[in-house]
Amino acid sequence: MRARKFVDRLAAARIGTTHNFYREGEGAELRRDRLAAYLEERASAPVLLVGEAPGFRGARISGVPFTSERQLTGAGPAESTATIVQRALAELDLDVLCWNVVPTHPGTERSNRRPTRPEVEASREFLEPLARRRRVIAVGRLAERVTGAPYVRHPSHGGAAEFKRGLELLEGGNRRPCC
Repeated sequence: MRARKFVDRLAAARIGTTHNFYREGEGAELRRDRLAAYLEERASAPVLLVGEAPGFRGARISGVPFTSERQLTGAGPAESTATIVQRALAELDLDVLCWNVVPTHPGTERSNRRPTRPEVEASREFLEPLARRRRVIAVGRLAERVTGAPYVRHPSHGGAAEFKRGLELLEGGNRRPCC
């Protein structure tokens, strides 16, 4: 998969009534660049960690799944799920690529909503190429239903410890190479 071509296709996509922050809004070009760089950097990751959809304080602003602007630049909004996920991945030293069932944001600038079934279906063309040749782990029940992958609890609303334990159990053998 060529990252830039993939990101350009994503930027051109219309997925229901979701906000395509790779195409629209101030910073769209920066978000496209960040996503392309992230996909290239993580191209050999053996595991795909799949959530539901970007959060309004997370990837909608940063452009990188399960990552907030504050994590990338030290400024801007933080997002609790992104903070928990990135901390757990670092502590467990897991080699993963993060993605979402729906890669564009369902909701408003200040809220999230669950993606609709048509939005999920329209997003498959972006999930499937990333899942090829990778072990998939679903973060949350929607991702589990869509991917059929083993489930770990979503880290929000008090689920951080259970999320990390789930990753440890499922992926203890997929740590990054030491050297």
